Amino acid sequence: MPPLTGRLAPSPTGSQHLGNARTYLIAWLSARSREGRVALRIEDIDVWRNRPGAKDQLIEDLSWLGLDWDGEAMVQSEQREAHERALEELKRLELVYPCTCTRSDIQAASSAPHLEHEGPTYPGTCAHRTTADAATLTKPYSWRFRVADSPPFDDLYLGATHVDLRRAGGDFILWRSMVHPAYQLAVVVDDAAQCVTEVVRGDDLVASTPRQLLLYRALGLAPPRFAHVPLVAGEDGLRLAKRHGATKLADYRARGISAEAVIGLLAWSCGWLAKAEPITARELLPLFRWDTIPRERFVVTGSIPN
Repeated sequence: MPPLTGRLAPSPTGSQHLGNARTYLIAWLSARSREGRVALRIEDIDVWRNRPGAKDQLIEDLSWLGLDWDGEAMVQSEQREAHERALEELKRLELVYPCTCTRSDIQAASSAPHLEHEGPTYPGTCAHRTTADAATLTKPYSWRFRVADSPPFDDLYLGATHVDLRRAGGDFILWRSMVHPAYQLAVVVDDAAQCVTEVVRGDDLVASTPRQLLLYRALGLAPPRFAHVPLVAGEDGLRLAKRHGATKLADYRARGISAEAVIGLLAWSCGWLAKAEPITARELLPLFRWDTIPRERFVVTGSIPN
């Protein structure tokens, strides 16, 4: 068995907030509590949404929380050659085809497709094409992966899980407008390169897992185990965002709230503490358990006690 390796994979598309921190904490504790490694990857291929200075800030946020990692951080945009090799292999296997459908489809594939961003099922308009047809096209195209089945998987948190991809999106984009790799391909190639054996992320990405399992299988790569945890929500029940006010980690620092107070709140929300009180991430290692994490979203109300 390969050594246990978890990962933290933030995107420099904005400030890291309380919801990001909760998922990172769970991922970090899951690996570290079993003496595993933690890899760090900066997922910056969503070039339209990257923010200046966000990369440095997310590194600062993780360090402030006390979440360390092993080795050098991988920068996703620097892995293009590996992404291209994977695409070429999928072309050789005729598992992809050039698609000239709408720009909105192409743009939507640039980043992780959170549940609220999942579009309608692709109707297979361009599925009759072969890889060779790309040479005859006179307008921009993307590469779509042919979905033949939907692999079930055993989620570390949710248990047995199955998503019917033919009803939930269908054939999906792997490469956008012949220029940039899309999320699904890049994350598979990069997790394999970093020897990641465990992926912990929000449950809005459950539908991404069978897509990625298809890619692991097609590329002859060993897939990691997956765990999808509930998101943090505002008082309106929606996924935490700018509209919910000052929930950025940088805002908490600016208000003098300690990292230990933030960690304590998150630990309480996961059922590891009886009340929200300051604690470090390392002090939580012996307390980590999957079965105490509530199934519903954690709703943020009020301020964090310091």
